Amino acid sequence: MRHMTFRQMEVFEAIARNGSFTRAAEELFLTQPTASMQIKRLSDTIGQPLFEQVGKRVYLTDVGRELHATCREIFERLDRFEMTVADMRGLKKGRLRLAVVTTAKYFAPRLVGPFYNLYPGIDVALKVTNRERILERLADNLDDLYILGQPPEDLDAEYLPFLENPLVILAAANHPLAKRRRIPLARIAEEPFLMREPGSGTRMALERLFEQHRLKIKVRMELGSNEAIKQAVIGGLGISVLSQHALALDGTAGPFTILDAQSFPIQRHWYVAYPRGRQLSVVARAFFDYLFEAKQHFAALPYPTTARIRRKKSGSRRGRTA
Repeated sequence: MRHMTFRQMEVFEAIARNGSFTRAAEELFLTQPTASMQIKRLSDTIGQPLFEQVGKRVYLTDVGRELHATCREIFERLDRFEMTVADMRGLKKGRLRLAVVTTAKYFAPRLVGPFYNLYPGIDVALKVTNRERILERLADNLDDLYILGQPPEDLDAEYLPFLENPLVILAAANHPLAKRRRIPLARIAEEPFLMREPGSGTRMALERLFEQHRLKIKVRMELGSNEAIKQAVIGGLGISVLSQHALALDGTAGPFTILDAQSFPIQRHWYVAYPRGRQLSVVARAFFDYLFEAKQHFAALPYPTTARIRRKKSGSRRGRTA
């Protein structure tokens, strides 16, 4: 095993992660025959096949999975060593792997920007995916830090709230309830809802609220993205509950509005999480501390102009501060 080279492990890890020799070769600026030759030599050294091919995709064998875990551990320890040495020299250098749920994509880049300015030597890899996949990545310890709107309940993880995440009811601008004030929740329950997939943090918060008031949600349609939900709302297909951050950068001042309903907004938070017991790298710790120390970067996160204009006209003190 000591005859394995670092380059062979690097090629192997890229193929395992991408599920493709071609994509791994492109990532490492190699030709596919060169990548294949490196894997053949590595397999010969170990004496076992590392991949099996089904159709156009390759999958790890049992031995391959063990080697992949070993390679990840080796590369992570080397990254930590490099970051530690840089920190000792008074520098902040390295790579931050940050994974966020889909809705967080509306503000996460705006948090990363000032962090880049503070630490220009740090590269950030930002992964955006749904909550289910985020929890899988958290369980597999694939990233340094995770941002999500609902704390993981069944995972052994550390998580702390760092930013408010109000959930609001979105409706078309010409909806019959658009000009009503303090709409009872029972009246809201009569409307057809456009929902994210089961397991979505936003959906779970709405379901919990309705259960507390012994109400049922009339689900008209399930949609896979916030963008699709917003377009369906504008099209008059129903109402929906979304994070107010999901509306912040729309630039659409007329097609939809936020309903003034009782029990809303649902007050929630964004959480930063990582596996319990994981020792954060120098770079991950720098970003973690930044989230809690640089509140001025978050205070300017915008909320939808539509809601502010409509509520200001209503003369409602509560509306103006929402």
